[in-house]
Amino acid sequence: MKATTLSAVVLSLTLALPALAKEKEVAGVKFPETVSVEGKELKLNGAGLRTKVVFKVYAAGLYVETPSQDAAQLISADQIKRVRMTMLRDLEKSKITDAITEGVQRNSKAQLAALKQRLDTFNAAIPDLKKGDELTITYIPGKGTQVQSKTGQEISVEGKDFADALFGVWLGKEPADDDLKEGMLGKED
Repeated sequence: MKATTLSAVVLSLTLALPALAKEKEVAGVKFPETVSVEGKELKLNGAGLRTKVVFKVYAAGLYVETPSQDAAQLISADQIKRVRMTMLRDLEKSKITDAITEGVQRNSKAQLAALKQRLDTFNAAIPDLKKGDELTITYIPGKGTQVQSKTGQEISVEGKDFADALFGVWLGKEPADDDLKEGMLGKED
């Protein structure tokens, strides 16, 4: 009887090991299963790799209060959400801001006039980034969208409409990278 119980415990633990994994790794970048923002625990919705031609540009993880594989639902949800990007190569500020602006234009063209000034403010806070640097973008309801990096200016940009447009760069109908979108939605596995 004891051998049967021990076998059951060992089998249970073996089956639970994948669930006990506390992080996801993409291109050598580790994304913890959860992060804490404003006293709330955000869960890793998914993570993926941004490539351009054949070059690895950055690994990004999407953290949300309520995970989902529905991109439109994630964009429109008025919940804390965060994109954490880790650079896999050096990127000049203009490369980053041009890509963000292009993504906003492709996915939120009708709102572009209303977003332009805030997009300019957001882009002004983006620094040149080196391989290994992180850029974190966090939307907090009622406060706005914050951008943080170790070398850049930390700012907050008001408006849920701005956050929706910005998260649309990765999750919109015309994302920066289809494979990255799938990864951030947790669909790559």
